[in-house]
Amino acid sequence: MGTGKTVVGKALSKKTGAAFVDVDNDIEFVEKARIADIFKSKGEQYFRRLEKEALERVSGKDGVVVSCGGGIVIDPENVSIMKKTGVCICLTASPEAILKRVGSTKHRPLLQCDDPLSRIKELLAARQSYYNRADMIIDTTGLPIPEIVDALRALLP
Repeated sequence: MGTGKTVVGKALSKKTGAAFVDVDNDIEFVEKARIADIFKSKGEQYFRRLEKEALERVSGKDGVVVSCGGGIVIDPENVSIMKKTGVCICLTASPEAILKRVGSTKHRPLLQCDDPLSRIKELLAARQSYYNRADMIIDTTGLPIPEIVDALRALLP
C-alpha cells in the first residue's frame, strides 16, 4: 500500500494504451462493499479469497495493466497466476514514504492501529520474501510518476 501501484498502473496503461484493472476496485464492484468494510465484517481470510477470485478473473485478459494489493503475494498460487499471465512487478517505497502517502486514511484496514509506521515496517518485513519473487522491483520513494512509468516501459518486453 502506498507504493504507487494504482497511480503508476493508470499512468502506464495510459502511456501504452492498455486497459487498467485494479483488483481492489473489482472486488468492491462485485461485493458492492468497500475493502475496509469487507475486512471489518467478514475478515481478512474472506477478503484474500475474493482477491484470488478477482485476480483469476482479470489475469487471463491480454493487454491489461493490473494493480494488486500488497498482500496478494502471500498466496503462492497468486504469484504463480501473475507470472504465468504477465510480468510481476513489485513497487516498493520506504516506510516513511508509504505513511506520508497514505496519511491517516480510514480505508486502509491494516493500518487502523496506534502506530501505523511500526505496522508498515512489520508488514514490509513480513512480506519481503514474497515481494522478492517479483520479476522486477522498483523503489518509488522520491521518484516522479513519469520517471517510474518510463523505467517500467524500458524493462517490459
